[in-house]
Amino acid sequence: MPTALPRSKVKKNQTWNAESVFASPEAFDAEVKAILESLPAIKAFQGHLRDSPETFLEAIDAMERLAQRAARVQVYATMSSAVDATDQQAAALNGRATSALAQVSAATSFVDPELLSIGEAKLRQWTQDEPRMKLYEHYFNDLFRKQAHVRSAEVEELLGMLRDPFISTRNTTNMLANADFKFKPARDEKGEKIDLTQSTYNAILGGTDRKARRTAWENYNDKYLEFKNTLAGNLATSIKQNVFNMKARNFESSLEATLFNGNVPVEMFHNLIDIFKKNLPLWHRYWRIRRKALGVKTLHPYDVWAPLSTKKHKVSFEQAVDWICEGLAPMGEEYVSVMRKGCLEDRWVDWSPNAGKRQGAFSTRVPKDTHPFIMMSYTDSIGSMSTLSHELGHSIHAYYASRAQPMFYYLYPSIVAETASNFNQAMTRAYLLDHNQSKSFQIALLEEAMGNFHRYFFIMPTLARFELETHQRVERGQALTADSMIELMADLFSEGFDGEMNLDRERVGITWGTFTTHLYIDFYSFQYAIGISAANAIAKRILSGTPNAVQDHIDFLKAGSSKPPMEVFKIAGVDMTSPQPIEDAFAVLEEYIDRLGTMTNKSA
Repeated sequence: MPTALPRSKVKKNQTWNAESVFASPEAFDAEVKAILESLPAIKAFQGHLRDSPETFLEAIDAMERLAQRAARVQVYATMSSAVDATDQQAAALNGRATSALAQVSAATSFVDPELLSIGEAKLRQWTQDEPRMKLYEHYFNDLFRKQAHVRSAEVEELLGMLRDPFISTRNTTNMLANADFKFKPARDEKGEKIDLTQSTYNAILGGTDRKARRTAWENYNDKYLEFKNTLAGNLATSIKQNVFNMKARNFESSLEATLFNGNVPVEMFHNLIDIFKKNLPLWHRYWRIRRKALGVKTLHPYDVWAPLSTKKHKVSFEQAVDWICEGLAPMGEEYVSVMRKGCLEDRWVDWSPNAGKRQGAFSTRVPKDTHPFIMMSYTDSIGSMSTLSHELGHSIHAYYASRAQPMFYYLYPSIVAETASNFNQAMTRAYLLDHNQSKSFQIALLEEAMGNFHRYFFIMPTLARFELETHQRVERGQALTADSMIELMADLFSEGFDGEMNLDRERVGITWGTFTTHLYIDFYSFQYAIGISAANAIAKRILSGTPNAVQDHIDFLKAGSSKPPMEVFKIAGVDMTSPQPIEDAFAVLEEYIDRLGTMTNKSA
C-alpha cells in the first residue's frame, strides 16, 4: 500500500519543470509586479478603440502580450499550490496570482462594451478594409451574438473585479480538503494502518484488500461529513454567485447563462441527461456482474474500483509512456514524440504521490512559450496509466492550440475540453486490447474502461443533475443546506444503483462535497460525458481508416476557440448537435459490459 512522501523527498525527475516557467519565486513576484505596473498602459486605450483599425490592433497586440504573461503566472501559481497544498509560500503565490489576474480582467473589461458601441457595421467594414482585422471576425461574430448580455463598461469593470472575491469559495474548499483535512488511516485485513491522503486514496480503493477499501472509503467520506456545513456553505455561495451573474447579464437561468456564454445549445445538456436516464439499466446490469465477479453478497460503493482479477499488473511510469505512445502511433511522429519528450525529458508531469498533493489530476492550458504541465499521483497501475493518457490528451491539445492560434483563440472551448483527453484513453485502450491477449490483462483493461465510463458516464451526469436542481432551487429563492444536498445526492445515486448496490445515504450523499473543483466550475460536469462521446466517435474514425481522420483530429486540436464549438467538433468529423454520438458511446459502454461479463463468466 502506498505511503505519502513528504514533498521534500520527491525525486526531481518526478516533479514538474517549474524552473522553465520562472527561475524562482522571486522571479515570479517580479513578474506579477511588472504586470500590475503595465495595466495603466492598457487602460490608456480605453475610449480610443474606435479611433482606427490601427489603434484597435495596437491595443489587442498589447493585450495579447499581457495575456501571455498572465498565463505564465497562473500556471506557476496553480502548479505550485496543487503539488503541495501545505506549502505556505505556494499558497501565497496562488493568492497573488489570483488577485493579479482579477486586476488584469478588470483593466481589460472595457473592450467588449466599447466595441459594441462602435457598432457591427463599422467593425465589419474594418475587417474588409484592413487584412489584419480578418483574424478577429469570429470574435466580432461572437461578441454581437452576446450583445444583449454585455453591460456598460463600468458594470463590466465591476464584474471583472469580482473575479478575485468570487473565486475564494473554491479556493477555501480546496485548502480545506487538500491542506487541512487529516484523514484517519485505513486498516487492512491484518489490522495494519495504511496512510490515507488525497494522493493515496484512489490507489487504496483500487486494491484487493476489501477491509482497506472499506475503511479508506468510510474515513475519507466521514472527514467531509464532519465539515459538511462549511462545505455546503461554500458550494451554496458559489451557486449564488452563478445566479448573481445570470441576473446581472439578464438570462432566464444559470444553465442558459453558462451554455450561452460558451455557444453551446441548451438542448445538448438535456439530451445528455435524457439519454443517461434511459441507459441506467446498463449500469444496473454492470453492478450485478461486478458483484458476482467479486464473489460478494452485497456490493458497496468501495467495491466499484476493486480488481476483478487476482493477478496484479504493475505498470511503471516509463512503461505507461511507452504503451501510450504506441497506442497513439496512428497520430504520427510529431504527436508521439512531443508526448514522449514531455514525459521523459521536459518534465511535464508531476507524478509522485506526496503529502499535501491535491486530489485528482489535471493538465494546465498554456501559452506557446511554456510547457503544458500535469499534476497527478502515479501508482504503477493500469488505472494510473489511463489517467496519464487522459491528461496527456489535454496537454497535446494545449500544445497544438497554443502554437497554431494567437492568445486570443488558443484557449479551446470548455465543451470540447474533454475530447482530446478521452480520445487518448480510447486509442491506448484499443491498442492494448489488440496487443496483449492475456485474459487477466484483458479483464484489467476492461475494468479500466469501465472505471473511465463510470466517472464520465455515471458520476458526471449524476453531478450534472445535482447541479441543475441546486441551481434551480436557488433561482426559486430556496435555501441550500448540507442535509438537503446530501438527500438530493443520495436520491440521484439511488436511481443509478437501483438496489444493486448498498446505499450508505450519508457517505454517498456527501459526494458533492468531495468534488472540490468540478462543482465550482458551473455546469462543467456534463461536458465530460460530451467529451467521451466525441472522443469515441473520433477514435472510431481513425481506427476504421476513415480518409483524412488523423489530420481532421490534428486540425481539431489546432482550432482552439477560433470557431464556434459545434464547428470545432465538425472539423474532427463529429456532429455533436445530434444526440447520436452520445447514443453510440453508450453502445460502446454496453459492449464493454458484455465483454466483461463473458470474460468473468458472470453475465447478468
